[in-house]
Amino acid sequence: MLTVTDYARIRYAYYVEKKSMKEIERRWGHSYWTIRKALDAPEPAPYQREKAKEAPVLGAYKARIEELLAESERLPRKQRYTSRKIYETIQQLGYTGAESSVRRYVGRVRKASRRPAVFLPLAFDPDQDAQMDWGEAQVVMAGEERTVQLFIMRLCYSRRRFVMAFPTQRQEAFFWGHVQAFAHFQGIPQRISYDNLKTAVQRILVGRNRQEQTSFTSLRSHYLFESRYCTPGAGHEKGGVESDVGYVRRNFLTPLPQVADFSELNQLLRQACLTDDKRHPDRATQSRAQLWREECPHLTPLPAHAFACCISRQVTLNGYSQVTFETNRYSVPSHLARKQMVLRAYPFHIEIVADNQVIANHTRCYDRQQEILDPLHYLPLLAQRPGAFEHALPLRRWREQWPPAYEELLQHLRSHCESESQAVGHFVQVLDLHQGYAADTVQAAVEMAVAEGLTSVAGVRFCLDRLLDVTPSLPPLDLTHRPELLLANDELPPLQRYDLFLEEAHHAHA
Repeated sequence: MLTVTDYARIRYAYYVEKKSMKEIERRWGHSYWTIRKALDAPEPAPYQREKAKEAPVLGAYKARIEELLAESERLPRKQRYTSRKIYETIQQLGYTGAESSVRRYVGRVRKASRRPAVFLPLAFDPDQDAQMDWGEAQVVMAGEERTVQLFIMRLCYSRRRFVMAFPTQRQEAFFWGHVQAFAHFQGIPQRISYDNLKTAVQRILVGRNRQEQTSFTSLRSHYLFESRYCTPGAGHEKGGVESDVGYVRRNFLTPLPQVADFSELNQLLRQACLTDDKRHPDRATQSRAQLWREECPHLTPLPAHAFACCISRQVTLNGYSQVTFETNRYSVPSHLARKQMVLRAYPFHIEIVADNQVIANHTRCYDRQQEILDPLHYLPLLAQRPGAFEHALPLRRWREQWPPAYEELLQHLRSHCESESQAVGHFVQVLDLHQGYAADTVQAAVEMAVAEGLTSVAGVRFCLDRLLDVTPSLPPLDLTHRPELLLANDELPPLQRYDLFLEEAHHAHA
């Protein structure tokens, strides 16, 4: 069989070098009809089998296989015939061949009957539409590889995107992602397209109608946008943001970023979005940032205050000044606690409210059966029960982390106080300074007090006041134009010199 190179050589010899077909035949040994084919076409026609390859074992069962595949198309999507089931079915009819032959034939039939996926090119007006989707990615956080959930929203006109990472896809994270996305876009689109998320949709009705979750309807009412839901299983209806999930993983999170916490990760993602705004979308003459500047004036303005993206639960205080939420226990200030309180769970933190006042804040824990304790919440109890100091769990955890100066101060108090209870009481007063001052400032004051031998409550307070003193320091007095005063530190100047100053001042004002 001749190759494209053979065809080119024959055609060049005939049409350019003006050689006859007889000369070409003698030179390269090709037959007349082979040369004729080369002269009629610039390249050989692709090989086609004239008749189907015989399948002596499977051939008799092909018709039945095709009948089963046609029947399968009428069955529920999740209960259709598999290649394995078709193999077992024709085995009962006497088929003795290999299962792999059945799989190959089923694959060819399905491929031949499958329509290629084609879509309409779309265009959007400024502020008209946005799309939202969740995705997953891997990161290294606090030294361990973990899976994070990516909230992604995309403006359809400018194709500007917003990305934020969360520990879960729960409703409070879903809502917080909206709040942060609207702030990033500096406005709100008219309509947002979604999958049928449980956090938004309570029940799927006929067509595109949905019964929404009440809390999600409240979010929409607060920000005044419409929702549009894709047909189940038809993610291509919001294909822009669907492709963004993979784009973000490949371009923002490769190689795996190493971060301390979600705050650092989300700062990285935000910067990546801002950097990506400088790029031109495919077939666009302007960058995303330039298109967004055109779109921004059309977006709905942000409301005066953000939506409260939390879930609220009534909680009951236990005997250890703690409340329980999702199996985890969070501490409450012992002197402010009430029997019944309200816990507000945000994506990254927990608030505990008593008498309409926030009395405790904690980082939210997504593990189970954990105790999240703030040692400052237990200081009033320790002041009353100093004998429990060595065994109090919140203090033991804190003690593993506090600087050596705290231990030095405690030992000095123990050696100079009349009793252990008195020493612990004084030390608790020092720890209580953390209630009103920054931790690094109190630490610096304790270190200064220990270094200068001021190892008492009053001494630490004195050092703290010195650190907080905002009195400006004055530069040294420049006496170069008064050389007679340079000796002032060695001996007192005559009093008559002060009279000279007065006289000079009097003349200056005269």
